[in-house]
Amino acid sequence: MKLNNIKHLALAFGAALTIASCSDDDNGDMQMEPETTDFSGTYAQVDHMGRPGINTVLSFDMDGQASVKDAQNVTIPSEMGAMFQAGFEARLEQYHDVYANLLGADPAAVNYENNILGLDAATLTGYLAADVLEVAPNLPTTYFNPGTDNDGDGRILVPDGDEVALTGRLITDDVIDVSLILLFGGAEGDRFSGQDTDGDGMADLPRLTSDGVSLTATVSTDFPFLGTPEN
Repeated sequence: MKLNNIKHLALAFGAALTIASCSDDDNGDMQMEPETTDFSGTYAQVDHMGRPGINTVLSFDMDGQASVKDAQNVTIPSEMGAMFQAGFEARLEQYHDVYANLLGADPAAVNYENNILGLDAATLTGYLAADVLEVAPNLPTTYFNPGTDNDGDGRILVPDGDEVALTGRLITDDVIDVSLILLFGGAEGDRFSGQDTDGDGMADLPRLTSDGVSLTATVSTDFPFLGTPEN
């Protein structure tokens, strides 16, 4: 069967998109003829997905913007910190005020606590305001590995300078749980984990350090990193 005028697309990293026409010549041989690629038109930034969910969880009202989520998605990363960090921090403290009210406590007494990485609220929200995925060539790639103990001191969740986090993301990393732990888990990562503080079998603290959804598929470590189909 002859194949006529089949379009083949090839995208090379850092190179332009090349489009070629393929057709059979009179002898049945395939001939490739490069075509000119048209890149005219207007291109616009419309979305970021470096840290899933952060934009939604910490979104806040900002004068002149109908949607902070939309505003951040069209902002270049180098400007995100200045535009969104303060609002993210304020929203984080508002969440803690809500939880204080639910617990019948004074909101002034239930504030964000420095997290498992030892980051205060301003520093953490400064990191999260820039919706990018960092790369650390000389460190393990991980969104956060709670088993990290590089100095062998036996301390894992107590910040002592050997933690590795936010250096990229593995396909199996639970980025939502990690984000919730960083935001609400305190120094040991379990500050609000649905604890039963009075021993009556009922949770007395809210469960804020997990969304309760875990990875169930067996994911390949080779591109394209597909998981085993599930019934």
